[in-house]
Amino acid sequence: MRNANQSGMKKILIANRGEIAIRVMRACRELGFSPIAIYSEADKEALHVKFADDAICIGPPPPIESYLNMDAIISCAKKVGAEAIHPGYGFLAENPEFAKKCEDAGIIFVGPNSKALELVGDKIAARNTIKKENIPIIPGMEKPEKDFNKFKKFAREAGFPLLLKAALGGGGKGMHIIREESELEQTINIGMREAKSAFGDDSVYLEKYIEKPRHVEIQVLADNYGNVIHLFERECSIQRRYQKIIEETPSTALDDELRRKMGETAKKVMKAVGYTNAGTVEFLLDKNKNFYFLEVNARIQVEHPVTELVTGVDLVRQQLLIAFGEKLSLKQDELTQDGHAIEARIYAESPEENFIPSPGKIIFLKEPQGPGVRVDSGIYSGCDVPPYYDPILSKLIVWAETREITRRRLINALKNYVILGIKSNIEFLIRIIEHPEFVKGNLHTGFLQEHFKEFKPDKSKLEEALIASAILAQKRPAIKYAPKVQKSVTTPWQEIGSWQICSYGV
Repeated sequence: MRNANQSGMKKILIANRGEIAIRVMRACRELGFSPIAIYSEADKEALHVKFADDAICIGPPPPIESYLNMDAIISCAKKVGAEAIHPGYGFLAENPEFAKKCEDAGIIFVGPNSKALELVGDKIAARNTIKKENIPIIPGMEKPEKDFNKFKKFAREAGFPLLLKAALGGGGKGMHIIREESELEQTINIGMREAKSAFGDDSVYLEKYIEKPRHVEIQVLADNYGNVIHLFERECSIQRRYQKIIEETPSTALDDELRRKMGETAKKVMKAVGYTNAGTVEFLLDKNKNFYFLEVNARIQVEHPVTELVTGVDLVRQQLLIAFGEKLSLKQDELTQDGHAIEARIYAESPEENFIPSPGKIIFLKEPQGPGVRVDSGIYSGCDVPPYYDPILSKLIVWAETREITRRRLINALKNYVILGIKSNIEFLIRIIEHPEFVKGNLHTGFLQEHFKEFKPDKSKLEEALIASAILAQKRPAIKYAPKVQKSVTTPWQEIGSWQICSYGV
């Protein structure tokens, strides 16, 4: 960063955990800054703690007492002398109150300012602003409610099916389809509890549910001087429980004209709300190629690496540069998409048991390598996966010249991804990417429900593996008959050759 020395900034506190914390730390180091981690008691031995230059325990395992504890995080930043806080994604990343606390404390919040964050972070406030710009939106409630009768009134006016959403946050937390009035009250109560747990706020609202749309988002960067660019689209239609698990770019649904139109619309949205830093404008695309504004995700996205691979732009680096007052050096007409990239999210979960989390100890880990293969990871052999947080372990991102080469490369990489000790979704991801409709690019948000309603792992080779293991055990010589081998061990002193101790005068 050109102005690093003038700004006097030396330390950045990363108010997150796992792979995204490590990803941000890498960008910090490239810019010459020292990344500082926070961790809960459950994350004492986590990889992000080991990767940081320094780390501070923030509190007990529950998020509300640790990673959502705003005052404790601000206190930690002051204690270590951090001049900025990067929130990552999830937790407090889209919380305007936290951004305001940072501003009041004289700490740079790496993201939009609190006013813009309050507007776009509140999904309903953003929708109401966008309405004035004549941008098509999905019919929905104009504000979150606590009165069940108001939910019922909107439901009867809009008609079913409906989608319940958390007003603050994302990642599928608090989202549920409601197909008839008898499900309304119970689903709203469930969604409010989930929103409170994930984001510290139980505000929810309803909007009309569109059947089988594509979920297409546009990555945007905006500096503090009115410059706004988009970095094209990401196809995010493969979702389980409203959380994306496979993302790619370019989208098979967009041609050049539609891509340009959606990109310019996304820029218009960000200008309308006074947005700065990195953010994503999300759209639903129906079967007739009509797109509707969905929401603004006011943070770096989990799936940002696919954009980085096809554009060559480091989005986290851009976040930091913008936060410290630099102008965008990127020009819209200079940006291009090169090749194709697909990301698969690796979760500690059991797909055959309705994706229940699978916490525990990872006893062995082998990550894939090779040309065009990137792994953003937060785990290592021997680490514990706690039950308190989102079960994402890592992200496998693959790039190649075409979609088909990328798809095949991703399958091979997944087949060489070994995680022992806990269950993961790796086999499930392979099955999705091998599916004929995925191969054709015929995607929609109900893809998994349509094609993988009852997933069962492939156990066809289990018997062969057991037989092979038994034969191998029989052939292996017993330990008591094994000859004793005397190992030769050298020390570093023996390896470096002749040496002597010298004393020097001072």
